[in-house]
Amino acid sequence: MSTLHVRMLWLVLFGLAAAVGAEDRRPNVIVILTDDQGAVDLGAWGATDLVTPNMDRLARDGVRFTQFYAAAAICSPSRAALLTGQYPWEVGVPDNAPAPPSEGVTDINSVDGPNALAADALTLAEMLKGAGYATGHIGKWHLGWGRESRPRSQGFDYSFGHLGGCIDNYSHFFYWNGPNRHDLWEDGRRVRRSGAYFPDLMVEKAEAFMKRHRDRPFFLYYACNQPHYPYQGDERWLKRYAGAAYPRNIYAASLSSLDDRIGRLLDIVEELRLRENTIVIFQSDQGHSVEERAHRGGGDNGPYRGCKFSLFEGGIRVPAMISWPGHLPANTVRDQMAHSCDWLPTIAELCGVTPPAGRSFRGSSLAPVIRDAAAPSPHATLVWRMGDQRAVRRGPWKLIRNVRNPAGDGPALSDADRKWFLANVAEDPGETRNLAAAEPKLLSELKALLDD
Repeated sequence: MSTLHVRMLWLVLFGLAAAVGAEDRRPNVIVILTDDQGAVDLGAWGATDLVTPNMDRLARDGVRFTQFYAAAAICSPSRAALLTGQYPWEVGVPDNAPAPPSEGVTDINSVDGPNALAADALTLAEMLKGAGYATGHIGKWHLGWGRESRPRSQGFDYSFGHLGGCIDNYSHFFYWNGPNRHDLWEDGRRVRRSGAYFPDLMVEKAEAFMKRHRDRPFFLYYACNQPHYPYQGDERWLKRYAGAAYPRNIYAASLSSLDDRIGRLLDIVEELRLRENTIVIFQSDQGHSVEERAHRGGGDNGPYRGCKFSLFEGGIRVPAMISWPGHLPANTVRDQMAHSCDWLPTIAELCGVTPPAGRSFRGSSLAPVIRDAAAPSPHATLVWRMGDQRAVRRGPWKLIRNVRNPAGDGPALSDADRKWFLANVAEDPGETRNLAAAEPKLLSELKALLDD
């Protein structure tokens, strides 16, 4: 056989091996987490005054959930649950994590304060890294910054973003309380890109990460800081929404600016010819904010009462969807009750990854529900703990103890309402009627679940 024939045979065999390898390769995973996005604030959920073509594109290409719950109505606990598959108080994050380090700190290597992610928590990044994935965190962290809870200590090969709860998108300073401090980090070291729009920096770093790892499976946790305040949308969107009422106009501009960057992220995946082998998951971390820094509102939770900081539906029922073209249904809706703890076991099943022995999760795989509209919800009961608030949902019934509602929407709350509020959310999704007095037996049963 001539040298040419040998080379041609080798190329054919190599091509077959490469094809088999591409077919057998585990899928990439991108988790897009938005921040303080209202429950119905995208076109696919019915918003008619917002321009969100790229979020809607994900819905068109995938499965969206109408009864999807965040694990908390505040940032850090919600993120902890998504990344670990555990209730947040079980992994050390019952409340928001510490503020970022002071300006005097140049390298993150100290011990965290309270509410930082536990060192022994198993994260999505650690699970997938153990299965050969490259792992990257880009955007908001807000799960602690000490040596045990920082991203690089929680399974991420690469990290770029801010460690606290929010930053100015141009100066990259955390400004919650004084003294103001710079909060932009790359792989644990402070970096300065003053004047660069943070959402653009996220796309830049995501593109570089995906290009570096396009030939192996990767997991990208893309944690946005929009539409969370400060509302700093692009000028073209501020002009587009100039006629809308304040503060809806500036909130909407921030959200559409985010949608643009999500579109660029998806375009890059397609340009790299990775879309059909990439699972994209989308979720908001909680309901919209009515904080002073958020101009007392701007978001819309539709029929749901409450907002961020409240365990009414408006604080914890969030938009969520999953897309994997050619592998999962497209343009479909699932009404089964689901929870952010479910993403870890769902990803494990879809990627063919076995979690480490001895690990159990509060979440359950949603793969059966995603594939079959008739499959039952994996949850008979869900529980929330946040400060002194508690909530439990069993079937259509939901009980809240120590009700908080900064939004102030819905009927006025009596002292009795604030102590115990029982609603049938299937019949009354706005939680307008407290049935605690009318259903004493059910009230007792759900109280027992909260006390367990």
